[in-house]
Amino acid sequence: MKESIVIPIGPQHPCFKEPMRLDISVDGERVVDADIIISFNHRGVEKATEARTYIQNLYLMERVCGICSHSHATCYCQGVEEILGLEIPERARYIRSFIGELERIQSHLFWIGIAGHEIGWDTLLMYTWKDRERVNDMLEQISGNRIHYAMNTIGGVRRDIREEDRESLKRGLEFLEERAAYYVHVITEEETFLKRTRGIANLPTELAKQLCAVGPTLRGSNVKMDVRADDPYAAYEDLDFSVVTTDTCDVWGRGFVKASEILQSIRMCNQVLEELPGGDIRVKAPAKVPAGEAVSRYEAPRGELIHYIKSNGSNMPERIKIRAPTLANWLVMSEMLKGVYLADVAIVTDAIDPCLCCSARVTITDRSRGERRVTTLDALRRRRDGRTGVA
Repeated sequence: MKESIVIPIGPQHPCFKEPMRLDISVDGERVVDADIIISFNHRGVEKATEARTYIQNLYLMERVCGICSHSHATCYCQGVEEILGLEIPERARYIRSFIGELERIQSHLFWIGIAGHEIGWDTLLMYTWKDRERVNDMLEQISGNRIHYAMNTIGGVRRDIREEDRESLKRGLEFLEERAAYYVHVITEEETFLKRTRGIANLPTELAKQLCAVGPTLRGSNVKMDVRADDPYAAYEDLDFSVVTTDTCDVWGRGFVKASEILQSIRMCNQVLEELPGGDIRVKAPAKVPAGEAVSRYEAPRGELIHYIKSNGSNMPERIKIRAPTLANWLVMSEMLKGVYLADVAIVTDAIDPCLCCSARVTITDRSRGERRVTTLDALRRRRDGRTGVA
């Protein structure tokens, strides 16, 4: 029996924009297995939240991921507001949805460009980067920032959509709608894209469900699941939109879902500008949060985002746990790589739109006593302080 060859890719490699490593087992040019190693970028964000107040943690939440800063901040705020029993103003709900959909547009444009780059079509990358600038201009017009918009606060939002900005925002959406239609055309008609994505990295519907895939990865396997529709938050219960799915179950399908979702996001943004209710944009929230816990869900551009928040009655959380969508999609990526050509590894990896900053986690084990077990926090502190003793 012929043995497979293991080819290490990463953690520093031109096809990856963040540090990750794939140990690819190949038989000839075909991938037979893939071992994914992700934790080269652990920053200890979850632990850092325990030493900061709820308001200070907003700064951290926005920096879990640069592309999804509003997603993490909104998901976090929703959880804290649930424990507080706080109802935010309707206007704030609509503004959160508006910023969230602009963020989704720029994230999906980002993906289309990177996908073009991974298959050697850098012209597509340049097109999308130019159009993302228009989205960032709109975000800057509202929030003052082109990234890390700092729109959220516990109890609502920090910036309003001014009446004098509505027309320019509508013009921006009109421009983006035209460009989004072009990208849908490119993905469905352009031979360069079709030949590198059609029939690549098959993920059958049932397998996608079993492995708990999320976001466009799941919807690209014909599963109609979207937190905005299934468990509405912010203003999504009032907005009219369609959940896009395809039954091709391949890289092309995941790209088609993302491109089509840009059109749906533009549709929702226009609705917000037309139906934006009056009133305040935030309510006052107490500094201390009563003891309790909450699980908050949010449909980030990459899929379902979950924040678990536990409070102990003080002005600092006892525990915050973040389940980012990329973390949910690692298992399916390992399966999708099996059977593809080695040359397709980059575009298959890119198909889930991975974010290492969101998903890197670390577990420290101690083998000093001849057995493998997880080291406790107290043991780590003793080592840090130069004291002896292992858990």
